[in-house]
Amino acid sequence: MLSVIRVHLPSEIPIVGCELTPYVLLRRPDKTPTTDDVPESAPLEGHFLKYRWYRVQSDKKVAICSVHPSEPATLQCLGCLKSKVPVAKSYHCSTKCFSDAWQHHRVLHERAASAATEGNDEEELLRLNSSGSGSGVLSTSGSLTNGSSSVYPAAITQKTGAGGETLVEVGRSKTYTPMADDIGHVLKFECVVVNAETKQNVGLSCTILTSRVIPAPSPSPRRLIPVSGADVIGHLDSNGRPLSMGSFTVLSYNILSDTYASSDIYSYCPTWALTWTYRRQNLLREIVKYGADIVCLQEVQNDHFEEFFSPELDKHGYQGLFKRKTNEVFVGNTNTIDGCATFFRRDRFSHVKKYEVEFNKAAQSLTEAIIPVSQKKTALNRLVKDNVALIVVLEAKFGSQAADNPGKRQLLCVANTHVNVPHELKDVKLWQVHTLLKGLEKIAASADIPMLVCGDFNTVPASAPHTLLAMGKVDPLHPDLMVDPLGILRPHTKLTHQLPLVSAYSSFARMGGSVIAEQQRRRMDPASNEPLFTNCTRDFIGTLDYIFYTADTLAVESLLELLDEESLRKDTALPSPEWSSDHIALLAEFRCMPRARR
Repeated sequence: MLSVIRVHLPSEIPIVGCELTPYVLLRRPDKTPTTDDVPESAPLEGHFLKYRWYRVQSDKKVAICSVHPSEPATLQCLGCLKSKVPVAKSYHCSTKCFSDAWQHHRVLHERAASAATEGNDEEELLRLNSSGSGSGVLSTSGSLTNGSSSVYPAAITQKTGAGGETLVEVGRSKTYTPMADDIGHVLKFECVVVNAETKQNVGLSCTILTSRVIPAPSPSPRRLIPVSGADVIGHLDSNGRPLSMGSFTVLSYNILSDTYASSDIYSYCPTWALTWTYRRQNLLREIVKYGADIVCLQEVQNDHFEEFFSPELDKHGYQGLFKRKTNEVFVGNTNTIDGCATFFRRDRFSHVKKYEVEFNKAAQSLTEAIIPVSQKKTALNRLVKDNVALIVVLEAKFGSQAADNPGKRQLLCVANTHVNVPHELKDVKLWQVHTLLKGLEKIAASADIPMLVCGDFNTVPASAPHTLLAMGKVDPLHPDLMVDPLGILRPHTKLTHQLPLVSAYSSFARMGGSVIAEQQRRRMDPASNEPLFTNCTRDFIGTLDYIFYTADTLAVESLLELLDEESLRKDTALPSPEWSSDHIALLAEFRCMPRARR
């Protein structure tokens, strides 16, 4: 007979909006184990599995710490209540928690729309029903959305638990997605074998209890900062997107593939915040909130593009294109290989053409041309890294006020790449960037077209690849050129390109003297005019991501504000519960310029 051997949940903390999928191990009638579902519609030898989810409710409701969401709150900041800051942000689990977070917490007060904070820091603390044990519990509060509404009739939704609590039925399928009403409550999952004919339970039910449901932390809002002298409010619509005819926004973001998001590498990040079920929702919220016209993502797994990002962003008006990395080096399930995904708003652009660059193929051609037969295997082992680039040509559906020929099609070429090469292989990294630029030059020669080059180049400012991108050439004496065992970089005079590329974020260095401008300049490296960092982990902080544009056809209007290291270090580093990648997103607003023949 069918029986349940074991049930457990892969994540110890349930989060609002993140689907819970229990692991249910069964024993078939032939004694073999299986994890396959046995629904009522397809019983196995007259038996099927019945599932129930319950919210465990008691008279007391628990508020959650805004900094440590797995901990119950014992303190509330009265300043937040006075300033009309969202109530959920006002709770803290201890005085130390509040004190440590104060430098970041006070920003909430400063940004609040209402009146100024009153009193000093100590007066802004209210201890909530604390018994001195450090685990104070909130009594009923109207600010907690822990209602008992349900889609099921009242007659079958409630029963009494073993401890006298009320069990409110909230789900009847194997999976369940916690809602706002569940915050602060424990969930109970119940699984039992049922006789298909009599509809009676067979044997005992298997149950598990979760931790208390916590709200999903959301990334702090990042402002779009005008850099052209124009008032940014004047050309954003009600959804925060550019309203002026000739401008558009581009986002570039390495989202951190689930394959790489391991607790071994990011041990400082809570395990629940590393799960893909949590990170995908947080990343989607962040990406959609930016509302960019063009979205370039790196480290997107093949299955995640097909099953998540493409259908979800389609709901928000985006069409997506994807280029999976090649798999000559990769070992494992090819469905989880990551790659580059480029999305664009269907109401703003239409797809004209797509080019795919596979650096492995370029490596094969290079070794055939210049490497002796005896060294080809060694050369390919060094050069083949499975990296790709996705180049998309789009046609704008909006007019360009700056265009010198209004009747001509407004095309745009967008390159999206991830140069994932080990740091010590400086020659391979530079060769891949040079190969991409030569391909873009061919496109530029065939059509007078503005260009954007976005991605994670895994190269810091002033390195040879960055210098080639930004300056169009590399000094023959650059130290990176010393690493070239295969001779693929010689002669050094060939390391050039004719595209007038400029890094979008260098515009922050040329801003005026406003307070906002000064704040952003402090987050820039004055030596390179690049951000101080776009990647921030416990062991590394630096800039690896860029948005380059052709300065003769495009002008930067606005840039997404940079984050400061101090605000990220409150969670040690990235990723964190707030930010779900180890990289930060870059976003620039551009305006089309009058065409000038190069």
